[in-house]
Amino acid sequence: MSDQRLPDNIPDLLQFISVVYDYRINECGPVANGVFWSSQDLQVLRYEVLLKAIFPEDLKGPISINDLGCGYGALFDLIAKDPMMKSGRYIGYDISEKMIRTAKTQHHDFRTRFITSPVATEVADYSFVSGTYNMYMGTDAVMWRQYIKTSLNALWSKTTKAMAFNLLSEKSTKNFPDLFYANAQEFTEYALTLSPKIELIDDYDDNEFTLIVKRQRTL
Repeated sequence: MSDQRLPDNIPDLLQFISVVYDYRINECGPVANGVFWSSQDLQVLRYEVLLKAIFPEDLKGPISINDLGCGYGALFDLIAKDPMMKSGRYIGYDISEKMIRTAKTQHHDFRTRFITSPVATEVADYSFVSGTYNMYMGTDAVMWRQYIKTSLNALWSKTTKAMAFNLLSEKSTKNFPDLFYANAQEFTEYALTLSPKIELIDDYDDNEFTLIVKRQRTL
């Protein structure tokens, strides 16, 4: 596994991005637009694709989940009543203190924890990252790619069953200067350094792709 140290300029950049999200959630509140999704339907679609990572036998639960870049906790809202979360555990992480405060205000469920952190600190069965790596404020793309891989390395080390993440695609027909667009082949090859069991899903939206990385299971 490659070095898990953050590139030198990343902490300052993450601090700046956290301020942007603090402002956004303050202006819009705990809704999809408050975390820069254009609609709740699109937000939910991304989660549904990520959740394909869950092994069929785990759908009856209980499971534990790390949600890196959790925002106000929308993923938990989506799955809270699912059998897999009965007696389950959800840990949400975000760099925005305002997001975490909002998530805590919105959720008083004993199954949830919300932590202000750029990395997962708890071990969980499954780890998900939705939209977290999209905004990079036009920083150096090489450095940002290194940061994403470093972040995923750290998250993988806290994941016992499967990890799923999405990225905007460089083939996107919509390009905005503050957003990062990734090469699917590059990140597929990267995912293969973590596990031979991966799945690329790129048929749900022309502007992005999802990668699922699974641990090898032993009988």
